[in-house]
Amino acid sequence: MLAFSPAVMEDPLATDPAASVRAAEELGAAPLSFSGSGGLPLVADAYGAPDDPAVVLLGRSRPSWRDAARALAAAGRYAIALELGEADIEALAEKLRRILGQLHTRPVVVAVGRAGLIALAALQGAEALGSGLILADAAPWLLDEAASRAGALKLPLLILHGADGSAARLRAAAPVAELAQNEGGGDDFNAAVLEFLERRIPRAPISFEAGSDPRILRDALGCFGTGVIIATTLDEAGEPVGLTVNSFTSVSLDPPLVLFCVAKTSNSLPAFEQAKAYAVNVLHIGQQPTSTRFAKTGERRFEATATEIWESGAPIISGSLASIECAPYARHEAGDHIIFIGHVRRARFEPRRDPLIFFRGGYRRLHFT
Repeated sequence: MLAFSPAVMEDPLATDPAASVRAAEELGAAPLSFSGSGGLPLVADAYGAPDDPAVVLLGRSRPSWRDAARALAAAGRYAIALELGEADIEALAEKLRRILGQLHTRPVVVAVGRAGLIALAALQGAEALGSGLILADAAPWLLDEAASRAGALKLPLLILHGADGSAARLRAAAPVAELAQNEGGGDDFNAAVLEFLERRIPRAPISFEAGSDPRILRDALGCFGTGVIIATTLDEAGEPVGLTVNSFTSVSLDPPLVLFCVAKTSNSLPAFEQAKAYAVNVLHIGQQPTSTRFAKTGERRFEATATEIWESGAPIISGSLASIECAPYARHEAGDHIIFIGHVRRARFEPRRDPLIFFRGGYRRLHFT
């Protein structure tokens, strides 16, 4: 476990919020307060309009970020300069996660030097808290540790490095990363950061119009966060059939109706079309592997999944957040999908678990701050 030097990460004003606010105002920044460790306030320097996309700046003293933060603000970004204090990587990563969770938008994190390891540790497995990561000026002895973390990151990643090309190992570990030179410091740094932001995390909304690339519409629709279900039934031979679905909703309480959609190309469609009963199994956060199993073709889905049978015979996935047994009520064609409406006959749910969420093409979990 690596520890951080006070010279790099310590914020001498962190325990004196009033002094920190005065320091921010002297720089021409707006003081921004977060709930830190143990509920203690932590004041950051904020530049720009709060409604603009956020960029969190780490790894330098807050005053030294002034010029870069002003350049970001002038380009339509809300720049937030933070100092996290002194602790080990995991403690600071948890602190950063807590701060990111208090922002109203998913920020890009810019981390200089050793702060890059904090950012990587904070965002790995919690990508929903950020929209991108920029690492700058990592010392060679930090690169191996950074490379081991960056390889699993599922966010746009830029690595800024000097002329010696010392970031090559990071680039190899994270093939989706981009490299850019940072030979001249200030202006080069600002230009590289802004170019990456506008290209990979654009400030302007992305638009879809009829005839546009359908992937843009898919991404737009992916902005609606949904739960995840596994719909199950029996085929004509009495064998269990199931598939992962996120197009599910309640329809009516009187009569009690729910619906889900199945693609016309799905191999499971014939079983649901002839089914005399089916079940909707709403998944909790611990059932992500089950969701993945039922989403892949060719998987032996039920062999590794505990199930039980209720009155209708449709397979019920044991331990689900909720299980709903249905009789077919109606079926409708809708473009490239079939809508199945089920009449609820029985339901059971677990009140102490949280749901598995699907948002922007990835699994998420509820995040409370």
